[in-house]
Amino acid sequence: MKSDPFIPVLFDFPEFFETERLLVRAPQWGDGRAVNEAIRESLEELKPWMPFAQSMPALEESEIYVRDSRLKFLNRTVLNMLIFHKTEGTFLGCTGLHHIDWETRCFEAGYWLRTTCTGKGYITEAVNGITRFAIQELAANRIEIRCSARNARSAAVAERAGFLLDGILRLNTLGLDGELHDSKVYAKVRGAEF
Repeated sequence: MKSDPFIPVLFDFPEFFETERLLVRAPQWGDGRAVNEAIRESLEELKPWMPFAQSMPALEESEIYVRDSRLKFLNRTVLNMLIFHKTEGTFLGCTGLHHIDWETRCFEAGYWLRTTCTGKGYITEAVNGITRFAIQELAANRIEIRCSARNARSAAVAERAGFLLDGILRLNTLGLDGELHDSKVYAKVRGAEF
């Protein structure tokens, strides 16, 4: 007998989680201002790696982004989440799960952090948190982190969070600099790393 198909939009799970220092939650209407301020502060550091940081977005564009992210979260197509300092309330950056395959329960984690908050372990804490969230709430079988082989800081986060390097895809991604980049593929899989 064939089971009923899985319908992601009907799948209920929390819209937030907490770690020791962080509150990580789904975007809400009005979050665009905080996101915009963080991008303004961090534009030069984000520009080599993030398509949204090729020029400074207008405040309205950042608000459109968070509203669109909210809708995608509710539709279960992309799970972007915002990172806040739990006690100070400061917006620190973003993490989330994208390239979601609900049938196999495979997810790709992404992240960025505002410049003034780097070097304090926040993004590794957030990545560990989103990984636990994917395992406990979404029944993940595989969680990946992909980054340009040239992005040493992003690769270091994956390694600090205990992701293993599955391999390097040679010259498979067109970088924002217009050149072909190798991509590092890190992963944690059920039965091995969790």
